[in-house]
Amino acid sequence: MSEPVSKAVETPHKREAYTPPKGASSEHQLVLGGRSLAYRAEADWIVLRKKERPVAEVFHVAYMRSGPGVGERPVTFVFNGGPGAASAYLHVGALGPRRVAFDMQGGVLPPPARLVDNAESWLDFTDLVFVDPIGTGLSRAIEDDAPAGKPGGDGKEPEKTDEKEFYQLGRDLDSLGEFIQRFLSKHKRWSSPVIVAGESYGGFRVGKLARRLQEGFGVGLNAAILISPALELAFLTPSDYDILHWSDAFPSMAAAAFHHGRGTANPRDASLDKVIADAEAFATTELVTYLTQGDGMPEERRRQIRARIAAYLGLVEERIESCSGRISPGLFCRELLRETRLVCGLYDASLTAVDPFPDRDLREGPDPTLFSIERVFTGGINTHIRADLGLETERDYRLLSMDVNRAWKIDTQQHAFDRPAGATDDLRYAMALNPHMRVMIVHGLYDLVTPYFTSKRIVDHMKLTDAQRAMLSFETFRGGHMFYTWQASRIAFTKAARDLTAHAVGTL
Repeated sequence: MSEPVSKAVETPHKREAYTPPKGASSEHQLVLGGRSLAYRAEADWIVLRKKERPVAEVFHVAYMRSGPGVGERPVTFVFNGGPGAASAYLHVGALGPRRVAFDMQGGVLPPPARLVDNAESWLDFTDLVFVDPIGTGLSRAIEDDAPAGKPGGDGKEPEKTDEKEFYQLGRDLDSLGEFIQRFLSKHKRWSSPVIVAGESYGGFRVGKLARRLQEGFGVGLNAAILISPALELAFLTPSDYDILHWSDAFPSMAAAAFHHGRGTANPRDASLDKVIADAEAFATTELVTYLTQGDGMPEERRRQIRARIAAYLGLVEERIESCSGRISPGLFCRELLRETRLVCGLYDASLTAVDPFPDRDLREGPDPTLFSIERVFTGGINTHIRADLGLETERDYRLLSMDVNRAWKIDTQQHAFDRPAGATDDLRYAMALNPHMRVMIVHGLYDLVTPYFTSKRIVDHMKLTDAQRAMLSFETFRGGHMFYTWQASRIAFTKAARDLTAHAVGTL
């Protein structure tokens, strides 16, 4: 890695005589497949405005290839989800030129976090812009520092800004749309092919932005990439009175049980593909019938289906009966390996951690995913932007803000009886609006938070024409929500993204 060519010190962000914080620009080299790739990295803020007044500073890190034809290269805007998550997970976990090190199957290594050159960086085939939504990373709303009744530096009364203004669905999407517009203008990239990629709630954002960017901001999209997306928020909140959440999560739990050598529904020499195919077929037939009929099904038939559930999931039949076949991911993760004192991860059920309180009724130990790897991504992103990229700022990098998450509102809902927000209709609309836009949806097989089968089932109900279906690809990889921490999955994911980008920009 080369030394950054410049460093800058952040100035306080005051509305009165406002001066935006200063970023840092640096030149680097990355060796990929024996080739040396030169690029410029910019860690900087773009200021959003309301009535021409600055209201927020959106932090981002942009990587742009050096050399001829720069303006013709694709540019991919990347964000994570939460809501409340910064872009560091995809930034230093999968796509950027530097990434944090994990073991071969996504396991956490001893501290401190270690950065390595990323042989699977997407920078080889697209420029990259990692965006931290307001309230995450180093992005902040600009607080009103001028006293009440006192004009700002331009002689006019300053606008009142509450950071929570941005913690809502519609305002969040508009802020990202404005950011993308301003970035394209600042860097003179309106002639570049544009791709958006987001993970989890970021995938939900991508589904919504696929329509909003093109219809409201004038930004044409060549591709939209949804990574472990939560396409329909209704499916994240299960109840005793629905069936889809329980059947959608079932194949991923069956895959995890097979991974850990549990369950008797399939022989141990069966392939994971066969286990998943069998579990999908069971989940959409016998399991759905059982969950739909409930106590209306004859007891003998219910007992037979409970035995099959137990065989797939490696749990005792009594536990299945007590839950009426509705096995929550949390229950599954604690019960599957209970006799070994290990619990599985919700975001990647192939990973485990010791249960420190095995005698307590409720699970109180650490989940081996998400919060257990917070130190890895926090250490990795801070090292990268401050040491590798030379950014000097006293702001704390908010990797995952639960304050943002708890404050999140659905500002698009007009009535209490409106259906929960979803992104699938927007994605379908966007595909009709722009028949040239390619879509890729990707999931990890062991993810119990946004199960792959939910998206697979949704795609089958999007009523796409044959031509539209040819523009949408669906992929699954070994691993969980952040399947890219698995080396083999990261390699396969990069290949899939490279192929999609080549088709989307017309080089294939």
